[in-house]
Amino acid sequence: MGQTMKTSAAIILTAGLLAAQPALAERNPADPYERYNRVMFKVNDTADRYVMAPVARGYRKVTPKPVRTGIGNFFNNLRDVVSFGSNVLRLDAKRASEDFVRVGINTTFGLGGLINIADAGGVPNNKNTLGDTFASWGWKNSNYFVMPLTGPSTVRDGVGTAVTTAFPVKNAVFETTAGRWGSTAVGAVQTREELLDLTDSLEGAAIDKYAYTRDIYMRMRAAQTGGRLPQGADENIDIDELVDSGEPATNAPIQENAPAPATESNAAEVWVPIQSSAQ
Repeated sequence: MGQTMKTSAAIILTAGLLAAQPALAERNPADPYERYNRVMFKVNDTADRYVMAPVARGYRKVTPKPVRTGIGNFFNNLRDVVSFGSNVLRLDAKRASEDFVRVGINTTFGLGGLINIADAGGVPNNKNTLGDTFASWGWKNSNYFVMPLTGPSTVRDGVGTAVTTAFPVKNAVFETTAGRWGSTAVGAVQTREELLDLTDSLEGAAIDKYAYTRDIYMRMRAAQTGGRLPQGADENIDIDELVDSGEPATNAPIQENAPAPATESNAAEVWVPIQSSAQ
């Protein structure tokens, strides 16, 4: 759960704009697992409606905004560590060095990442993931896949998520099992709270929320990774505007020589009922 999730914000807002339009193509060649995906989407949505959203509302009510901002900054700092590793694997020295500087500044002078000094200093915010790395290695096109709890993804991005979940960066920060599980819970609630206003605006708007979520998410990722969509994209959607709007995307563009994203939010998920915290 932007990572701070403006990529998700852009997707959700676009979904809201599309709500009044006729439903998109019922079948999407990039969604061969649709039967499973729809079931998991419904499970995630139900879990979000009755668990995560209420908890997030309570968290917002009792936690002062400055505290929520600091917690969000802390988890975004961990995402910068993941981004650094991703860019090293891509042999992208420029972005890797930017990530290294961000982590160094925010960890050292930002009280362990609670204060986002790097943004104030104009240090680029990349937020690349292993999914972006795999795409840069040639796995640009991947089928849509709904992850349990974390929501919209692709097979490629899911593999990257599995790796960072198995070897989470936070293990270097939290030495005890209780601390690790606690950080996971806090990160999930923090991310969900950041999306409350956006997801509330989407409720009841789409004729088929699953299809809107899938199609817009896949267009977003195709634009970020240089992938190819199996069907024509909606001409009314300006993907460049979606990718560049707001804060940096968790899944930053991976095309060679492409400009870094403007700012962040973990991740690109349309709600996504429950989003994972920084791995």
